[in-house]
Amino acid sequence: MAKPLSDHDRRKQISVRGIAGLGDVAEIKKSFNRHLHFTLVKDRNVATPRDYYFALAHTVRDHLVGRWIRTQQYYYEKDPKRVYYLSLEFYMGRTLQNTMINLGLQNACDEAIYQLGLDLEELEEIEEDAGLGNGGLGRLAACFLDSLATLGLAAYGYGIRYEFGIFNQKISSGWQVEEADDWLRYGNPWEKARPEYMLPVHFYGRVEHTEEGPKWVDTQVVLAMPYDTPVPGYKNNTVNTMRLWSAKAPNDFQLQKFNVGDYIQAVLDRNLAENISRVLYPNDNFFEGKELRLKQEYFVVAATLQDIIRRFKSSKFGCRDPVRTSYESFPDKVAIQLNDTHPALAIPELIRILVDVEKVSWEKAWEITSKTCAYTNHTVLPEALERWPVYMFEKLLPRHLEIIYEINQRHLDRIAALYPGDNDRLRRMSLIEEGDPKRINMAHLCVVGSHAVNGVARIHSEIVKSTVFKDFHDVEPEKFQNKTNGITPRRWLLLCNPGLADIIAEKIGEEFMTDLFHLKKLLDYIDNEVFIRDVAKVKQENKQKLAAYLEKEYKVKINPESIFDIQVKRIHEYKRQLLNCLHIITYYNRIKKEPNKKFVPRTIMIGGKAAPGYHMAKTIIKLITSVADVVNNDPVVGDRLKVIFLENYRVSLAEKVIPAADLSEQISTAGTEASGTGNMKFMLNGALTIGTMDGANVEMAEEAGEENLFIFGMRVDDVEAMDRKGYNAQEYYDRLPELRQVMDQIRTGFFSPHKPELFKDIVNMLMNHDRFKVFADYEAYISCQEKVNELYKNPKEWTKKVIRNIAASGKFSSDRTISEYAREIWGVEPSAVKIPPPNEPRD
Repeated sequence: MAKPLSDHDRRKQISVRGIAGLGDVAEIKKSFNRHLHFTLVKDRNVATPRDYYFALAHTVRDHLVGRWIRTQQYYYEKDPKRVYYLSLEFYMGRTLQNTMINLGLQNACDEAIYQLGLDLEELEEIEEDAGLGNGGLGRLAACFLDSLATLGLAAYGYGIRYEFGIFNQKISSGWQVEEADDWLRYGNPWEKARPEYMLPVHFYGRVEHTEEGPKWVDTQVVLAMPYDTPVPGYKNNTVNTMRLWSAKAPNDFQLQKFNVGDYIQAVLDRNLAENISRVLYPNDNFFEGKELRLKQEYFVVAATLQDIIRRFKSSKFGCRDPVRTSYESFPDKVAIQLNDTHPALAIPELIRILVDVEKVSWEKAWEITSKTCAYTNHTVLPEALERWPVYMFEKLLPRHLEIIYEINQRHLDRIAALYPGDNDRLRRMSLIEEGDPKRINMAHLCVVGSHAVNGVARIHSEIVKSTVFKDFHDVEPEKFQNKTNGITPRRWLLLCNPGLADIIAEKIGEEFMTDLFHLKKLLDYIDNEVFIRDVAKVKQENKQKLAAYLEKEYKVKINPESIFDIQVKRIHEYKRQLLNCLHIITYYNRIKKEPNKKFVPRTIMIGGKAAPGYHMAKTIIKLITSVADVVNNDPVVGDRLKVIFLENYRVSLAEKVIPAADLSEQISTAGTEASGTGNMKFMLNGALTIGTMDGANVEMAEEAGEENLFIFGMRVDDVEAMDRKGYNAQEYYDRLPELRQVMDQIRTGFFSPHKPELFKDIVNMLMNHDRFKVFADYEAYISCQEKVNELYKNPKEWTKKVIRNIAASGKFSSDRTISEYAREIWGVEPSAVKIPPPNEPRD
């Protein structure tokens, strides 16, 4: 047998990673040395690995600059309709490798770095993740930016440059502890500060009603400083911009303190203003009504809208004088997509600018705003919906409160005309919820103020229409759409799984990188022995690589022949990591009961962060780590079952874990996971899915054939029926001896011998108030897991199912998702036009 290729050699042979031309290699080496010398002021005697990473990052960035400038120039001349994706989160991960891939530079860089006596993979590991997101919603925004650029759309991502992103998770004595994510400590080579576009944002103050109309006066000003990050499309020379705002205090901040001579305190108080962009709120699917968070939401919206309007007004030839004075064409030139309700204030803010500043009539301003804005809903969990107290608005944004009242009045007048005397309907549909305190329902504001509302998977969009927004759907059914989420195949296949990308390209060519539907052609090879063997071999290599990484990082030895059974996502009761736990303990008990029986070996990995204030989620982590301690140290079990909690799950860890997975756990209660995107990443990377009919799992099963996934448990109808009848956990506890044994072990301290009552809250929740009905799906889950074991014993049949899944994953490219948004919501067409590269003269 031929000796396995080194990583270096393997990377060189992958054509989809760009050809390493000799000229390119020499040029990159020269540029690298130049940056080491002039940018980092180091020589090879004193340079650290981090210096080498920065030298390479600057070298690669140099290749972006010409394309970036030229792309923006091209938009300026063509003046296409612009798409603005507003999000409080962009979970970008690392940038270096993605940039090399999208520019077709990876092999040239690899060869250059190799010739310099360095290791590219080692340098890539030095880069900090840009962790400016919590989970799915933030990572979706990042995938969307990649697709927007790849599809040649004139698009901009707008958000906040948090100084501290999602916390780093450490596990200490089995518990999660949070540590600040100081991701900017060494500087960020990918961003460019743009102080010349700094803008003022106003807070507090009061409203004066004058002859010339309302005036918002006596406000406090915070400055928004933009930082631009390039977003390259895949090999099309398009480079779009992600613009993130950072808060700066104005130089005359706290003027009154200067006047009484307290100069030092006045300067120290600048921190208060600058705290706005200090830290990302670490909640996923949970609303925490803090004033600082409301400030963040208005800060990003106010700065972004000024920028959008400046760009709309600016003329072609680079002068900053406005030429467009009519807003008539605004919705034909601008599309604003609201990523959940977090940027909902864009609606009243745009109206405020049009009415108060630009003196447009209310009716015209409303028409412009609603034609421009569209809203994506990401969850139906009631605790996640944003409902801000009116008193906070009164204090922080008094003019916006007046505007929201006016929107609500006109909205309710219209509903009252359609449904005379139906006061209950008016109460349900109001933007203002009566009570103590009165609250503003931001989702209602978004639905009323947008021309399109979408869910993120077919089943979720149906639930949205039939439950959360049923009353609104009754009035304007044409407003509601579905846009099933997707993932970028550049990061989630080519970057993280080059081995798999390579054997696919060998069989069907390279077009699948920009049109993932081409993967269907793999069905022609479903019985090809060589291809089956190659797919299995790539998976085995990925598993060995992950096993080596985990051994190095966590000092755990794992069996690469075992099923790698993986559940990675935020820790939340609705995602039911507890159901996974119950299976682990059940499997453990079966091995202990019949230690001489043949068991299919498993390595079960669970990873994800819990919101710092979410006690139950943190206790679930402690349960997982406690079960792992017992299982992993039981000599009877040996390597037939291992449990690993993956510490500090993040984008860069996902890129290592997902390609090595055999089994993907997507086991939320039907009707709770809006879409899921991790499920798609696993499918594309050759894992089989065990899951409920929830979120995008439904469409995955439809694409691949339900028989090619391990689908189990209640459907949405069953859950609704059970809600009507009443869910009784005790009944399952009494009826199922294995479940009873597991629960008794947890309750009596089998997994916490020094503190037997440690998990009483979990037991009490599961037995008495489990909203997510874990026990109701236990039996079906356990028997489905037995089917998994059976199939794994037949490697060839397992791999054929894997190929069927990969072949069916084309729908789940974010390129498809974004094409649908473009055509059906924004009214723009994706473009295959390749902007000429910087080294070619322009027409």
